[in-house]
Amino acid sequence: MKTISAQLLTIILLLLSQAASADIFRPAYLELSQSDTERYSVLWRVPALPDNRRLAARVIFPENVERAVESRSAIINNAWEERFEIVATGGLIDQQITIDGILGGATDVIVRIERMDGTTQLERLQPAEPVFTVTASPGPGEVAVAYFVLGVEHILGGIDHLLFVLALLLLVGSLRRLVLTVTAFTVAHSITLVCATLGWISLPGPPVEAVIALSIVFVAAEVIHEQQGRSSITARAPWIVAFGFGLLHGLGFAGALQEVGLPETAIPVALLMFNVGVEAGQLLFVAGVVIVGTLLGRISRVPSRLVKRTVSYGIGSVAAFWTIERVAAFVQ
Repeated sequence: MKTISAQLLTIILLLLSQAASADIFRPAYLELSQSDTERYSVLWRVPALPDNRRLAARVIFPENVERAVESRSAIINNAWEERFEIVATGGLIDQQITIDGILGGATDVIVRIERMDGTTQLERLQPAEPVFTVTASPGPGEVAVAYFVLGVEHILGGIDHLLFVLALLLLVGSLRRLVLTVTAFTVAHSITLVCATLGWISLPGPPVEAVIALSIVFVAAEVIHEQQGRSSITARAPWIVAFGFGLLHGLGFAGALQEVGLPETAIPVALLMFNVGVEAGQLLFVAGVVIVGTLLGRISRVPSRLVKRTVSYGIGSVAAFWTIERVAAFVQ
């Protein structure tokens, strides 16, 4: 890609400026665990705002629901958690549950309902549609679709992972190198995603997120070094770096998946489809960058070196801010 339009450059820089204030994947979380035909244990978790203020969001149950046990609230891991029990006369099947207050909070809500038979209903509610209907036990196909969509949404909403991929795209120079690099990243994060989700390895989330941000700084700096003619193993074989840092990014993906859990009766299906969804979202992003950049590059006279340098500095600056912010969060 020899040139790229000034308009595309402007859009990229605007996205980078907005990314500086982006947080890691921290949706609100509602879990209902069924203990008998009409009784459920409820966990309601919302991210804490600055000064430990609570997000003004609450769960509205249907009219046939009453609280059986008073709620207990506490701040745990920078989030407000509330636990209580409900009794739904006649059950919850085909009943609607609403999350009130997320329009102002601008956050998504992950909903997980664990049934007595071991099956799970998984929903992701957005501010525009904060209502869902409780369904009967799903089949494997419904589980596959739900976790595939969750994987796609997570990667496309994970600005840190996308900036890492974008930095890799700036570093590679040919289609063959691009395929090798993306494949290495895919294999690596698939390994740690599976191992962490199944409990074979365990690392604390905050340090992992900080190192993920640092990995973006590293690759952005390597793009600058490559333009300055400073050869390195990263420039000569970017797939090696992609594999190494991909192991870390897989731990980040696993953290998001652990937020919602896996259905006990369909763990292999859910795990596979979440990973496939992540890959689908990643490939959509890569294809979009390559296609749009190529098409707009044909009608612009902006030198590609200037674009790569500017975007690399933007990516590195945002990632450096994230690194400092995330380190500060867990060393306090």
